[in-house]
Amino acid sequence: MIKRILAKKKLWLGLTLLLSGWLVAGFLFLNNRTMEKSGLSSDLSVTTQAVPESEMGLTVVPAEPEVETREIVGTIKRGETLSSLLGDYLSSQDICCLAEQCEHTFPVRRLRAGRPYCLLFEDGSFRCFTYEIDADEQLLINYESEQFKVSKEEISYQVERAVVAGTIRSSLFLTVSELKELPELALRLADIFGWDIDFMCDLRQGDSFRVLIEKRYREGQFAGYGKLLAAEFVNRDEIFKAIYYEDQAQSAYYDPAGRSLKKAFLKAPLAYSRISSGYSNRRLHPVLKIYRPHRAIDYAAPTGTPVLAVANGVVTQRSYDRNNGNKVRLRHANSYETTYIHLSRFARGIKIGSRVDQGRIIGYVGATGLATGPHLDFRVYKNGRPVNPLKMKRTPSAPLPASVLPEFKLKVKEYFALLNRSSVLEQVQSETVPGEEG
Repeated sequence: MIKRILAKKKLWLGLTLLLSGWLVAGFLFLNNRTMEKSGLSSDLSVTTQAVPESEMGLTVVPAEPEVETREIVGTIKRGETLSSLLGDYLSSQDICCLAEQCEHTFPVRRLRAGRPYCLLFEDGSFRCFTYEIDADEQLLINYESEQFKVSKEEISYQVERAVVAGTIRSSLFLTVSELKELPELALRLADIFGWDIDFMCDLRQGDSFRVLIEKRYREGQFAGYGKLLAAEFVNRDEIFKAIYYEDQAQSAYYDPAGRSLKKAFLKAPLAYSRISSGYSNRRLHPVLKIYRPHRAIDYAAPTGTPVLAVANGVVTQRSYDRNNGNKVRLRHANSYETTYIHLSRFARGIKIGSRVDQGRIIGYVGATGLATGPHLDFRVYKNGRPVNPLKMKRTPSAPLPASVLPEFKLKVKEYFALLNRSSVLEQVQSETVPGEEG
């Protein structure tokens, strides 16, 4: 009985499975026919196909490879040339062509020892050479698209205006040094007021100065001075003022009325020294021990001190003899002549017939000839007759034209407002500093 029942169950199970298979097959057949009529594939497997981005309206941007950069920063050493600097990276032919290309911008033979430079490389190949010609300009040599590009550009600075003030205790150089400023500031003051103040013998303890000057910075570090905009110097209770003004024609210093500070003659041919012997019609000669006229001013100074031409002129004598030693004679306008005697040596380029500008170095202090020590014997002649250099009238250069005076006056007002405001602040600060009780 049990066997019969089990046999019936197996029969029903088999029929059920068979019927289910027929139903699934029929469903699949009908579904396939329906998809064929609809134009669809009955393939159940799915395949993917990449569609180009250009067909999708997108721009393909390839990833840029990283560029390895390297810098070499240094200063030109004595004897270094463009060839020695770039010889490991460029061929001799390329360097020769580059030197020719630089000739009209900045001749590379004028590379100076001590000046900064920078070499830039990308992936080991030369890309740029930068050389600082001076404090204002730099030479740029770029290598792009297999050719050199040479240019000269201004150096970029951050510029701040500053007021520097001091009181003379012994010398201008010492005072500037005590203020933690560069010696250049003292030299520039001496250049500006050199026509009115003899910085060798006119300075007195208690003299004072105030300066409005541009200070330049690169990457936060002090990098020297820019323009000296205005200055005031008090010498022996006399006040001298200077204002810088430039236009398309020139740049120079003027007094507040627009009169040029530049005179036809400098007041002295040396920057710093002392008068050891003055102009005299009867003086005991220190070597010959006889009385004779001394139509000159003797400036005692260390051997090697630069001697300057006091005015524009032409060299008419460059000689040596046993009395005068090394001697230079200059001819100037309006029948003036000057002589510079006992020089240790002549400056480069000083020869008979050469023109010199006012302030140019023509030689160096020495003790050649009949001299007991290093000094400069300086003489002036007018129409062949000796003139006392200390009593010469110094005619100023041309003043500013009336057309620019209104603009100039505005600068005078602006600059001296800054100088005066700084002085007031310094006075207030000094008065508010607590002192010791008596």
